[in-house]
Amino acid sequence: MPLALLALAVAAFGIGTTEFVIMGLLPDVASDLAVSIPHAGLLITGYALGVVFGAPILAIATANMPRKATLLGMTAMFILGNVLCAIAPNYASLMAARVITALCHGAFFGIGSVVAAGLVAPNKRAQAIALMFTGLTLANVLGVPLGTALGQYAGWRSTFWAVSIIGVLAFVAQWIWLPKTIPMEKSNLVREFRVLGKANVLLALGMSVLASTALFSVFTYIAPILQDVTGVSPHGVTFMLLLFGVGLTAGSLIGGRLADRRLLASLMGMALATVLIAAVFTQTSHSLIATGITLVIWGMVAFALCPILQLLIIDQAHEAPNLGSTLNQSAFNLGNATGAWLGGLVVASGTQLSYLPWTGAIVSCALVLTALFYIYRQRGKSVVVTHVP
Repeated sequence: MPLALLALAVAAFGIGTTEFVIMGLLPDVASDLAVSIPHAGLLITGYALGVVFGAPILAIATANMPRKATLLGMTAMFILGNVLCAIAPNYASLMAARVITALCHGAFFGIGSVVAAGLVAPNKRAQAIALMFTGLTLANVLGVPLGTALGQYAGWRSTFWAVSIIGVLAFVAQWIWLPKTIPMEKSNLVREFRVLGKANVLLALGMSVLASTALFSVFTYIAPILQDVTGVSPHGVTFMLLLFGVGLTAGSLIGGRLADRRLLASLMGMALATVLIAAVFTQTSHSLIATGITLVIWGMVAFALCPILQLLIIDQAHEAPNLGSTLNQSAFNLGNATGAWLGGLVVASGTQLSYLPWTGAIVSCALVLTALFYIYRQRGKSVVVTHVP
């Protein structure tokens, strides 16, 4: 079902662009709406919290709706949210519009992951999820830089109009290419919530929080690191972020292939790699070429974990895959907010920016330990099953 997966990827591209492009438009938004840049920065926090708290509620509310209708409804909400952003007369209305857009974010990726995995053979599920998430990574490579440039040239509102058009294209693509009937199990609210009591589900969600925290504790402050430590010009920062985005895209596809072959081994390998690459960045950040190479590898490692963890949660929450998969998006955004807060504490303490990647390395060590405990539990279950007569 390549065209169906492409339709989901187009929607993911639009959602990813609208989430991250606001970072490049903050000065313009702050100036136009007469608020401070830190105040405007709360638009990012508001979006993340909208995903964290709103996505599970929306997933439960649509649990028994046909999957295609649900995805189309989420896309329509996305279009509405961006149109409201484009016409927002003041800061409060823009914040409300951002939260509306955020509600569809987590639910779309959560339900879309389950649909994508169900469209292909069992041994291709992670690759299908990775293909959908390629839209999200391409948003960082193309959508955010182009959206920022458009906003700076024609005003920040033009960017949200452009993203709304992408949403319309995604809606049409899904309407045409998604199967009319997508198999689904009847949902039961008790069963949906019961899945949250499973230790392996909580461990999988915890690993998503840790992986995201490790990434954003450093990436949130990547621009000052590049400028003050590496010596990159403001325009050079854009190119460096492009390299990181290339790594993200490649990593998502690589992670999908690895997960389909050996899920747990891939989880542990990538977790260990995040520790190593963060530690290496403390040294390579002083060299322009070495930093460029590190950013590509860092992007690959960071996003290779996305399809791995997404498939893991779908498998562990198989009684309620839509809620479990959606909660994984909430976990990722919770890590996003936590990482930015943690990195801010480290920077505010007076720590040199070149040492900030050690924060990501330490958090990644916690990810490795959690992964080890998870694998230990899984192998223990296998031994018990093996000895049952």
